[in-house]
Amino acid sequence: MSLVLGETRAIFALVRRNFHLLRRYLGWELVFWFYNVINTLTIGLIGFTIPKGAERNHMVVYLAIGALLWNFLSILFQEVSNSVQWERWEGTIEYSFMAPIRRLTYLLGVCSWAVLYGLVRTVVILVGVAFFFHVSIRGADLGGAALVLVVSSVPFIGLGLMAAVLPLLSTERGAQATQVIQGVLLLVSGVYYPISVLPHWIRWAAVLSPATYTLQAVRRAVLYGAPVHSLLGVSLGLFLAGLVLIPMGLGIFMLAERHAMRVGSLKRNG
Repeated sequence: MSLVLGETRAIFALVRRNFHLLRRYLGWELVFWFYNVINTLTIGLIGFTIPKGAERNHMVVYLAIGALLWNFLSILFQEVSNSVQWERWEGTIEYSFMAPIRRLTYLLGVCSWAVLYGLVRTVVILVGVAFFFHVSIRGADLGGAALVLVVSSVPFIGLGLMAAVLPLLSTERGAQATQVIQGVLLLVSGVYYPISVLPHWIRWAAVLSPATYTLQAVRRAVLYGAPVHSLLGVSLGLFLAGLVLIPMGLGIFMLAERHAMRVGSLKRNG
């Protein structure tokens, strides 16, 4: 019991540390938040190119869902994958990695912060969208959409752990390389368009992306009122994918950490 309590305190301490980092760079955070709100509104406005009516409402909501969900999922991915770069930037990477806590505890702390931060930031953007657009979502099953959104964070955390390896392996370009992975997911997951419009030679990649199933399920819940019980299969699939991806990501991360320590690139900035 004392072991669990100690690990829980360590996770909470890491969440608090990241919160204080956010406060330190609050000016930058406000800029990023403002940009994300404007970006979401800009994407939603594309729907207004359709003549007024039910189709316009459908398209605006379709695009807004894509922008909001991608914002949430990309925040999870970025916060986890860029954790090494933040530690290196702050000069705390050696202290954090040599602290008397399990590596799993450290990564759980980072992931917990990513989920909380992603939820808050998405809610802020949602409020901005609600004030700007006057569209109807009557009949939407928001409970089912929320369930899928929460469960989808599990596999994305696993992908983030794998991407976090890149800054460990390359101190110069590792953090930038994580954007390549995120860009591929954005391309193939149907964020702003159905995956049926993708060329056949790349459409297979959509099947491997957890974001594909998240977006499809949430749109079913919001646009067509799909009940929770009809979304349980997708939710279970996303959760099971996370149970595979998180241990896999943790194992890859620990291998890369040992390699970085052996070659002396853990703290090096250039």
